[in-house]
Amino acid sequence: MWWIYALLSAFFASLTAIFAKIGVTNVNSNLATAIRTIIILLVAWSIVFFRGEHKSIPGLSKHNLFFLVISGLATGLSWIFYFKALQLGKVSQVAPVDKLSVALTILLSVIFLGEALSWKTAVGALLIIGGTVVLIF
Repeated sequence: MWWIYALLSAFFASLTAIFAKIGVTNVNSNLATAIRTIIILLVAWSIVFFRGEHKSIPGLSKHNLFFLVISGLATGLSWIFYFKALQLGKVSQVAPVDKLSVALTILLSVIFLGEALSWKTAVGALLIIGGTVVLIF
């Protein structure tokens, strides 16, 4: 079932790129990111409270909180740079280059999480990197 959620994520990420490109027209990219973040915040917390998942907050460890906080910082920086790139470039180039994160994530998962690297995954990552190079140059 994970792949269904992954496909839905990809679909909504593509809509995000299109809508964001339209939304940053004549708008400061940092302001656009802040507005988007407020919406995400409201939606995410609404889901958490609706499902009663907020009751798990006291059970979070310092380890959990630390990594969730730094993940949030990385997400915020990613969005800030993404919106600036969208403002300056074509969405048909920015969005695919942004997906270089897939290949970088594969590499970092091997280095930091000790995940095994299959030949299929390695070839896929190399193809993503190659495609990114083609789009940039």
